[in-house]
Amino acid sequence: MKATQTRNFAGVLAQIKPEAERLIAQYPQKQSALLPILHAFQNVEGWVSPEALATTGELLGLPLSVIESTASFYTLFFRRPVGRYVLQVCRNLSCQLRGAEEMMAYFREKLNVRHLETTYDGTFSYEEVECLAACDRAPCMQVNLEFVYDLTREKIDEMLRAMEGGTFETKPLPQSAKPDATWSIGQEAPKKSPGAQGVSNPNEPGGLDPSGEKTILRLVADPRIIESRPSAERLVRDGGALLERGAEDSWPS
Repeated sequence: MKATQTRNFAGVLAQIKPEAERLIAQYPQKQSALLPILHAFQNVEGWVSPEALATTGELLGLPLSVIESTASFYTLFFRRPVGRYVLQVCRNLSCQLRGAEEMMAYFREKLNVRHLETTYDGTFSYEEVECLAACDRAPCMQVNLEFVYDLTREKIDEMLRAMEGGTFETKPLPQSAKPDATWSIGQEAPKKSPGAQGVSNPNEPGGLDPSGEKTILRLVADPRIIESRPSAERLVRDGGALLERGAEDSWPS
């Protein structure tokens, strides 16, 4: 079953609506209830479905674009179904120094998944995250937002067995739809600056803004441009000369 299909949303809405109305009444402005309502839907469905997003907009009188942009900003709102156990391993410095790289590699090997992927049976979703603020118990992770500290291979084996056997102390998430291979949603449009578009590797230095390139070519062709008018280029040149003379010369007498 694809992630874009929802199960019995009428039943979900009947369950959520009284709570949503209570949340809306709690705030002077209806929009303040946006995040709590999205959490309420996710607590029931296991993710924030397209129907949940649209219904939230209707309840609050807000455009769907506002609801979607808010949900996409916060990484703990899942806009596609995830596994019953979301495994988030810290990859920050303190955990790296205590063996997090080995723990992450072990998870990937055991589950046969990579970062932001879900196992075929829909049980586990795996993510490598930034600092979880438990540096004194590194390497650490969260399972459905509950902390697990002092990770070892043996602890991981024990934990995964308990989850598969239904005896793990942290409750599994609800799952109203079978997850796809990933719950990550890529950017629909390029977000790089103009100078980083159309180059071999936008993440490496060397991308040149086309407008800057045109300015350089104009100066090469006719250097008198910077002599004829006060420009940013002239400011850079004159500023350098001023610094060479000494800061005291820059103050009016």
